[in-house]
Amino acid sequence: MLRTVTVGLDGSPESLAAAEWAAREAKLRDLPLRIIHVWEPVPEPVAQAPLVGGETQQHWSERIPREAAEGLRLRHPGVEVSREQLSGHPGAVLCEAAQTAELLVIGSRGLSGIGGFLIGSIGLNVVAHTKRPVVLVRAGESAADEHEMDPAGVPSAAAPFQPVVLGLDTRSPDDTLIEFAFDAARRRATSLHAVHGWFPPASYAYGMVTSPPLYEALGLRESQALAEVLRPWRHKFPDVDVVEESGYGSAAELLVDAAQRASLVVVGRRTRRGPLGAHIGHVAHAVLHHSAAPVAVVPHD
Repeated sequence: MLRTVTVGLDGSPESLAAAEWAAREAKLRDLPLRIIHVWEPVPEPVAQAPLVGGETQQHWSERIPREAAEGLRLRHPGVEVSREQLSGHPGAVLCEAAQTAELLVIGSRGLSGIGGFLIGSIGLNVVAHTKRPVVLVRAGESAADEHEMDPAGVPSAAAPFQPVVLGLDTRSPDDTLIEFAFDAARRRATSLHAVHGWFPPASYAYGMVTSPPLYEALGLRESQALAEVLRPWRHKFPDVDVVEESGYGSAAELLVDAAQRASLVVVGRRTRRGPLGAHIGHVAHAVLHHSAAPVAVVPHD
Protein backbone atom coordinates (compact mmCIF):
# COMPACT_ATOMS: atom_id res chain seq x y z
CA MET A 1 0.00 0.00 0.00
CA LEU A 2 1.18 3.53 -0.79
CA ARG A 3 2.86 5.19 2.17
CA THR A 4 1.37 8.44 3.45
CA VAL A 5 1.97 11.16 5.98
CA THR A 6 -0.91 10.51 8.38
CA VAL A 7 -2.23 13.01 10.91
CA GLY A 8 -4.71 12.59 13.73
CA LEU A 9 -7.26 15.42 13.80
CA ASP A 10 -9.89 16.23 16.42
CA GLY A 11 -10.45 19.93 15.75
CA SER A 12 -8.33 21.14 18.67
CA PRO A 13 -5.72 23.90 18.11
CA GLU A 14 -2.90 21.41 18.61
CA SER A 15 -4.32 18.95 16.08
CA LEU A 16 -4.85 21.73 13.53
CA ALA A 17 -1.21 22.79 13.98
CA ALA A 18 -0.23 19.14 13.52
CA ALA A 19 -2.25 18.97 10.29
CA GLU A 20 -0.47 22.04 8.91
CA TRP A 21 2.92 20.55 9.83
CA ALA A 22 1.92 17.23 8.26
CA ALA A 23 0.92 18.96 5.01
CA ARG A 24 4.30 20.71 4.81
CA GLU A 25 6.07 17.42 5.52
CA ALA A 26 4.00 15.61 2.88
CA LYS A 27 5.18 18.18 0.34
CA LEU A 28 8.82 17.72 1.42
CA ARG A 29 8.48 13.95 1.01
CA ASP A 30 6.29 14.07 -2.11
CA LEU A 31 3.71 11.88 -0.36
CA PRO A 32 -0.07 12.12 0.01
CA LEU A 33 -1.53 13.42 3.26
CA ARG A 34 -4.09 11.28 5.08
CA ILE A 35 -6.29 12.91 7.72
CA ILE A 36 -7.70 10.56 10.35
CA HIS A 37 -10.56 11.66 12.55
CA VAL A 38 -11.56 9.16 15.22
CA TRP A 39 -15.15 9.14 16.32
CA GLU A 40 -15.82 7.41 19.62
CA PRO A 41 -19.34 5.94 19.51
CA VAL A 42 -21.67 7.11 22.27
CA PRO A 43 -25.08 5.82 23.39
CA GLU A 44 -27.83 6.65 20.90
CA PRO A 45 -29.71 9.14 23.17
CA VAL A 46 -26.52 11.13 23.66
CA ALA A 47 -25.61 10.98 19.99
CA GLN A 48 -29.01 12.42 19.03
CA ALA A 49 -28.97 15.18 21.66
CA PRO A 50 -29.21 18.68 20.14
CA LEU A 51 -25.88 20.41 19.54
CA VAL A 52 -25.01 23.67 17.89
CA GLY A 53 -27.26 24.17 14.88
CA GLY A 54 -29.22 21.03 15.67
CA GLU A 55 -26.46 18.80 14.32
CA THR A 56 -25.86 15.36 15.78
CA GLN A 57 -22.46 14.52 17.27
CA GLN A 58 -21.61 12.33 14.30
CA HIS A 59 -22.51 15.02 11.79
CA TRP A 60 -20.40 17.54 13.71
CA SER A 61 -17.45 15.19 13.79
CA GLU A 62 -17.72 14.62 10.03
CA ARG A 63 -17.53 18.37 9.46
CA ILE A 64 -14.16 18.74 11.22
CA PRO A 65 -12.04 16.66 8.82
CA ARG A 66 -13.97 17.85 5.76
CA GLU A 67 -13.32 21.53 6.43
CA ALA A 68 -9.73 20.85 7.49
CA ALA A 69 -9.03 18.94 4.28
CA GLU A 70 -10.52 21.72 2.14
CA GLY A 71 -8.35 24.31 3.86
CA LEU A 72 -5.19 22.24 3.54
CA ARG A 73 -5.76 21.73 -0.18
CA LEU A 74 -6.03 25.49 -0.65
CA ARG A 75 -2.98 26.35 1.46
CA HIS A 76 -0.79 23.51 0.18
CA PRO A 77 -1.41 23.14 -3.56
CA GLY A 78 0.09 20.01 -5.03
CA VAL A 79 -0.40 17.93 -1.89
CA GLU A 80 -2.92 15.13 -2.32
CA VAL A 81 -5.20 15.23 0.73
CA SER A 82 -7.59 12.46 1.77
CA ARG A 83 -9.69 12.14 4.90
CA GLU A 84 -11.19 9.26 6.82
CA GLN A 85 -13.48 9.03 9.77
CA LEU A 86 -12.86 5.92 11.82
CA SER A 87 -14.64 4.60 14.88
CA GLY A 88 -13.03 3.32 18.07
CA HIS A 89 -10.56 4.34 20.77
CA PRO A 90 -8.31 7.11 19.37
CA GLY A 91 -5.04 5.59 20.58
CA ALA A 92 -5.73 2.16 19.11
CA VAL A 93 -7.09 3.54 15.84
CA LEU A 94 -4.12 5.87 15.30
CA CYS A 95 -1.64 3.06 16.01
CA GLU A 96 -3.41 0.90 13.43
CA ALA A 97 -3.49 3.73 10.88
CA ALA A 98 0.23 4.36 11.36
CA GLN A 99 1.10 0.91 10.02
CA THR A 100 0.66 2.12 6.43
CA ALA A 101 2.19 5.56 7.06
CA GLU A 102 5.66 6.91 6.46
CA LEU A 103 5.12 8.75 9.71
CA LEU A 104 2.24 9.67 12.02
CA VAL A 105 1.70 13.25 13.21
CA ILE A 106 -0.27 14.21 16.32
CA GLY A 107 -0.69 17.40 18.31
CA SER A 108 0.19 18.28 21.89
CA ARG A 109 -0.79 21.33 23.88
CA GLY A 110 1.96 23.82 24.61
CA LEU A 111 2.76 24.35 28.28
CA SER A 112 1.55 27.72 29.47
CA GLY A 113 4.30 30.32 29.69
CA ILE A 114 7.19 28.17 28.43
CA GLY A 115 8.00 26.28 25.27
CA GLY A 116 7.08 22.64 25.43
CA PHE A 117 4.39 20.01 25.29
CA LEU A 118 1.63 18.72 27.49
CA ILE A 119 1.38 15.07 26.50
CA GLY A 120 -1.95 13.37 27.23
CA SER A 121 -2.48 9.68 27.82
CA ILE A 122 -3.53 9.08 24.21
CA GLY A 123 -0.39 10.74 22.85
CA LEU A 124 1.88 8.80 25.18
CA ASN A 125 0.12 5.55 24.30
CA VAL A 126 0.53 6.20 20.57
CA VAL A 127 4.22 7.05 20.92
CA ALA A 128 4.87 3.98 23.07
CA HIS A 129 3.10 1.46 20.84
CA THR A 130 3.38 2.70 17.25
CA LYS A 131 5.99 0.94 15.12
CA ARG A 132 6.38 3.90 12.78
CA PRO A 133 7.94 7.33 13.50
CA VAL A 134 5.61 9.68 15.37
CA VAL A 135 5.96 13.47 15.24
CA LEU A 136 4.40 15.59 17.99
CA VAL A 137 3.55 19.20 17.16
CA ARG A 138 2.59 21.76 19.78
CA ALA A 139 -0.37 24.11 19.52
CA GLY A 140 0.50 27.35 17.78
CA GLU A 141 3.40 25.86 15.81
CA SER A 142 3.76 27.61 12.46
CA ALA A 143 6.01 27.26 9.44
CA ALA A 144 7.94 30.42 10.37
CA ASP A 145 8.90 28.91 13.74
CA GLU A 146 11.01 26.28 11.98
CA HIS A 147 13.02 28.77 9.92
CA GLU A 148 15.85 31.22 10.50
CA MET A 149 15.21 34.96 10.73
CA ASP A 150 14.98 36.81 7.45
CA PRO A 151 17.33 39.77 6.74
CA ALA A 152 14.91 42.05 8.63
CA GLY A 153 15.15 39.88 11.73
CA VAL A 154 11.67 38.42 11.37
CA PRO A 155 10.91 34.65 11.40
CA SER A 156 9.89 33.71 7.87
CA ALA A 157 9.05 30.50 6.03
CA ALA A 158 10.97 31.97 3.09
CA ALA A 159 14.22 31.85 5.10
CA PRO A 160 16.36 28.68 5.43
CA PHE A 161 15.31 26.00 7.88
CA GLN A 162 16.86 25.87 11.32
CA PRO A 163 18.95 22.73 11.99
CA VAL A 164 17.56 19.27 12.62
CA VAL A 165 18.68 18.07 16.06
CA LEU A 166 19.47 14.39 16.63
CA GLY A 167 19.83 12.80 20.06
CA LEU A 168 22.39 10.01 19.74
CA ASP A 169 23.61 7.29 22.10
CA THR A 170 27.07 6.34 20.85
CA ARG A 171 27.03 3.06 22.79
CA SER A 172 24.08 1.68 20.87
CA PRO A 173 23.54 3.78 17.72
CA ASP A 174 20.71 2.72 15.44
CA ASP A 175 20.73 3.12 11.67
CA THR A 176 16.97 3.72 11.43
CA LEU A 177 17.15 6.67 13.81
CA ILE A 178 20.26 8.22 12.26
CA GLU A 179 18.99 7.87 8.68
CA PHE A 180 15.66 9.47 9.60
CA ALA A 181 17.47 12.52 11.00
CA PHE A 182 19.91 12.86 8.10
CA ASP A 183 17.08 12.49 5.59
CA ALA A 184 15.02 15.15 7.39
CA ALA A 185 17.98 17.55 7.28
CA ARG A 186 18.61 16.82 3.60
CA ARG A 187 14.98 17.45 2.65
CA ARG A 188 15.09 20.77 4.52
CA ALA A 189 18.46 21.72 3.01
CA THR A 190 19.74 22.41 6.51
CA SER A 191 22.41 21.14 8.88
CA LEU A 192 22.24 18.28 11.35
CA HIS A 193 23.12 18.98 14.98
CA ALA A 194 24.06 15.64 16.59
CA VAL A 195 23.89 15.77 20.40
CA HIS A 196 25.40 13.22 22.77
CA GLY A 197 25.39 13.54 26.56
CA TRP A 198 27.68 11.51 28.78
CA PHE A 199 28.56 10.86 32.39
CA PRO A 200 31.74 9.12 33.58
CA PRO A 201 31.64 5.69 35.18
CA ALA A 202 30.99 5.91 38.90
CA SER A 203 34.55 4.88 39.65
CA TYR A 204 35.81 7.95 37.75
CA ALA A 205 33.61 10.56 39.38
CA TYR A 206 35.92 11.56 42.25
CA GLY A 207 39.00 11.42 40.06
CA MET A 208 37.47 13.88 37.59
CA VAL A 209 37.06 16.47 40.31
CA THR A 210 40.68 16.17 41.38
CA SER A 211 42.16 15.57 37.94
CA PRO A 212 41.07 17.91 35.13
CA PRO A 213 43.23 16.02 32.61
CA LEU A 214 41.12 12.92 33.30
CA TYR A 215 37.96 14.90 32.53
CA GLU A 216 39.52 16.15 29.30
CA ALA A 217 40.61 12.64 28.32
CA LEU A 218 37.11 11.24 28.86
CA GLY A 219 35.59 14.15 26.96
CA LEU A 220 37.93 13.55 24.03
CA ARG A 221 37.07 9.86 24.02
CA GLU A 222 33.34 10.61 23.90
CA SER A 223 33.80 13.17 21.11
CA GLN A 224 35.79 10.67 19.10
CA ALA A 225 33.10 8.02 19.60
CA LEU A 226 30.45 10.42 18.31
CA ALA A 227 32.57 11.31 15.27
CA GLU A 228 33.13 7.62 14.53
CA VAL A 229 29.41 6.84 14.58
CA LEU A 230 28.64 9.74 12.24
CA ARG A 231 31.51 9.23 9.81
CA PRO A 232 29.75 6.80 7.40
CA TRP A 233 26.61 8.95 7.43
CA ARG A 234 28.59 12.03 6.45
CA HIS A 235 29.67 10.08 3.36
CA LYS A 236 26.15 8.85 2.64
CA PHE A 237 24.70 12.38 2.96
CA PRO A 238 27.53 14.62 1.68
CA ASP A 239 25.20 17.60 1.25
CA VAL A 240 24.28 17.66 4.95
CA ASP A 241 26.55 19.79 7.13
CA VAL A 242 27.00 18.07 10.51
CA VAL A 243 27.65 19.79 13.83
CA GLU A 244 28.74 17.44 16.63
CA GLU A 245 28.11 18.17 20.30
CA SER A 246 29.36 15.72 22.90
CA GLY A 247 28.69 17.27 26.28
CA TYR A 248 29.16 16.26 29.88
CA GLY A 249 25.74 15.97 31.51
CA SER A 250 22.17 14.95 30.84
CA ALA A 251 21.37 14.16 27.21
CA ALA A 252 17.80 15.34 27.79
CA GLU A 253 18.93 18.76 29.01
CA LEU A 254 21.36 19.16 26.11
CA LEU A 255 18.60 18.25 23.62
CA VAL A 256 16.01 20.58 25.16
CA ASP A 257 18.54 23.41 24.97
CA ALA A 258 19.38 22.61 21.33
CA ALA A 259 15.65 22.43 20.50
CA GLN A 260 15.37 26.18 21.02
CA ARG A 261 17.23 26.61 17.72
CA ALA A 262 15.83 23.63 15.79
CA SER A 263 13.28 22.96 13.08
CA LEU A 264 12.86 19.37 14.29
CA VAL A 265 14.23 17.24 17.14
CA VAL A 266 14.73 13.52 16.47
CA VAL A 267 14.99 11.01 19.30
CA GLY A 268 14.80 7.22 19.44
CA ARG A 269 12.62 4.76 21.30
CA ARG A 270 13.56 1.13 21.79
CA THR A 271 10.77 -1.25 20.86
CA ARG A 272 11.74 -3.84 23.45
CA ARG A 273 9.10 -4.22 26.12
CA GLY A 274 9.80 -4.11 29.82
CA PRO A 275 7.98 -5.98 32.62
CA LEU A 276 5.29 -3.28 32.67
CA GLY A 277 4.84 -3.14 28.90
CA ALA A 278 6.07 -0.72 26.24
CA HIS A 279 7.82 2.41 27.41
CA ILE A 280 9.25 5.56 25.87
CA GLY A 281 12.54 6.04 27.71
CA HIS A 282 13.50 8.88 30.02
CA VAL A 283 15.37 10.99 27.43
CA ALA A 284 12.56 10.87 24.85
CA HIS A 285 9.99 11.46 27.59
CA ALA A 286 11.79 14.59 28.83
CA VAL A 287 12.28 15.95 25.32
CA LEU A 288 8.62 15.39 24.46
CA HIS A 289 7.54 17.45 27.45
CA HIS A 290 9.99 20.32 27.14
CA SER A 291 11.12 20.73 23.52
CA ALA A 292 10.24 24.03 21.88
CA ALA A 293 10.33 22.39 18.43
CA PRO A 294 8.36 19.52 16.90
CA VAL A 295 9.71 16.16 18.07
CA ALA A 296 10.02 12.99 15.99
CA VAL A 297 10.18 9.75 18.00
CA VAL A 298 11.66 6.95 15.90
CA PRO A 299 11.15 3.39 17.16
CA HIS A 300 14.02 0.96 16.67
CA ASP A 301 15.32 -2.38 17.98
